[in-house]
Amino acid sequence: MMNDRTRILAVLDYQAYDRLPIVHFGFLVDTLKRWAAEGHIDLQELPAIGDATVDEDVLTRKLGFDCNYHRVFAPNTRIAPPFAHQVLEVLPNGHRKVLTGNGAIVLESDDNQSISPHVDHILKGRWEWEAEFLPRLRFFPERIERAMVNCNGRMHSFAEGGREYLRQVDRPTHILLHCGSLYGVLRDYLGIENLCYLLADDEALADEMIRVNAELCYQGAQAALATGAHFDIGHFWEDIAFKNGPLVNPAVLAAKVGPHYRRIAELLHSHGLRLISLDCDGDIDSLVPVWLEAGVNVMFPIEVGTWQASLKPWRERYGKELRGVGGMDKRVFSRDRAAVDAEIERLKPLIALGGYLPCPDHRIAADAQWENVQYYCERLRRAFGG
Repeated sequence: MMNDRTRILAVLDYQAYDRLPIVHFGFLVDTLKRWAAEGHIDLQELPAIGDATVDEDVLTRKLGFDCNYHRVFAPNTRIAPPFAHQVLEVLPNGHRKVLTGNGAIVLESDDNQSISPHVDHILKGRWEWEAEFLPRLRFFPERIERAMVNCNGRMHSFAEGGREYLRQVDRPTHILLHCGSLYGVLRDYLGIENLCYLLADDEALADEMIRVNAELCYQGAQAALATGAHFDIGHFWEDIAFKNGPLVNPAVLAAKVGPHYRRIAELLHSHGLRLISLDCDGDIDSLVPVWLEAGVNVMFPIEVGTWQASLKPWRERYGKELRGVGGMDKRVFSRDRAAVDAEIERLKPLIALGGYLPCPDHRIAADAQWENVQYYCERLRRAFGG
């Protein structure tokens, strides 16, 4: 009998499956607050709803999904220890200048529903890089040992139960091995404008930052795989695009970061992982060939947005080696059942292509109607063998 794990792998590997797995990509905090206010969930009973947590599994089943696709085991590949989070200044309008763990100074406000804008950064050049960041980008065993995993309904660190669970070849749930971020994380440390300038003003330093960060990601994946743990899909996070295209020249990404993707992809391949997915929002059309050439063959979450991202034109251009997870326009959850029905009809020919798993194209937003999300799960299940 098939389970969530075998169904997901069958879909992405063009194999037969008994029914389509119904997956999501988590929920915004404001969505949970609204649904709690409406009486659909009790946040006191489910206080820890995050990606693939035990509490999220309860919510997943209440809505009718099978699981969250973003079920990751994530070695810590960011700076460690992080900078101490602190409020540096409260402005007259109530906004706050805050130092984040990444070393960025951001402008926070209570009514901001998006990413807080960067106003400054600790990392400005080689001195800060060598004094404050380079020592925090070394590999050490706790980066693996403290990582958490949902082990059949209980959260365990890798050191305390997680390792044994991940060694199970026949476990019912898929696990993505998170291989970090090879470029997007540098944006978090420097800011996108500063990172772009650095590539022109001090190319040697930019190359060093990319190399050191990539080496940490490689060592994290290598250490996790060396324990005998079994993973199903390799996974990167980047978020280096927006509605008008990428935040980095694709040729620069290919030349400077492509070899590091390829090195990690080869490591994953040597351990039997043939599927490698990457999470990047925005219009990624010009980045897809860079990633595919470097060994990344599953695009996620394929945001529909105003630019109408879809697997179909990519498949026509790059062939069946390119898979996808996502591409379901989550905005229909704020409308009505007719809109949900129309979206499912739009998805049917994409599903028929194979190698494609429909999933809301980002975290389910606060305007989503509980009943519409349930209806989507019910209709998709009925349409594809539930």
